[in-house]
Amino acid sequence: MKNKLYEDQRILVVFPHPDDEAFTASGMLAKYIEGGAHVTYACLTLGEMGRNMGIPPFANRVTLPAIRKEELIESSNAIGIQDLRMLGFHDKMIEFEDPELLDNQIMALLKELNPSLVITFYPGYSVHPDHDATGAAVTRTIGRLPAEERPLVYCCAFSNNHEQAIGKADVIEDVTGFLAQKMASIRAHRSQFQAPELVGQTEMDNEQIRTRFGREAFWTYRFQ
Repeated sequence: MKNKLYEDQRILVVFPHPDDEAFTASGMLAKYIEGGAHVTYACLTLGEMGRNMGIPPFANRVTLPAIRKEELIESSNAIGIQDLRMLGFHDKMIEFEDPELLDNQIMALLKELNPSLVITFYPGYSVHPDHDATGAAVTRTIGRLPAEERPLVYCCAFSNNHEQAIGKADVIEDVTGFLAQKMASIRAHRSQFQAPELVGQTEMDNEQIRTRFGREAFWTYRFQ
């Protein structure tokens, strides 16, 4: 059922790796999509340098890129994402990419899609160098737009010190009604599973799933 809050909203998600979407924003995206939003997910890499190969291992360094590509497609389908873009950058190299090349690709997406909301990582507070570099490129590029043309930007953050530095999240999404989509998105990335509950070694009941996965937190990025 469409929701006037989300209807016709255009959302651009920019993350560096397959599975970034699953744990951070899959519930909110499924919620917004059901409400009528259109989502484009620009995934910068295929996570081809990831260490995890499944438990027990079923991938190797040669096969991992193709496997993670299929997992990304499966996850996006589980969420309901209508437009998946794979941008072809190199995993674990986003911080070393030519900033002009990276920014130009992001700007091209902004010009093409004219999103009302962009979701990315909070630069400096997202643990992985690729996460931070992606968030920095997205916010840097949007910051070059005139203030009246900038979309709203929601950032994900989870470094140890993030609340001390940037405060508590100002956007909390209740996604308990969309846990089926969220768990399907997470479980699509089976090559990356390490947690016992995700590889079938232990079971989570519905209450544990609601408690652990039922809320998603975001920080609205404030441009100077």
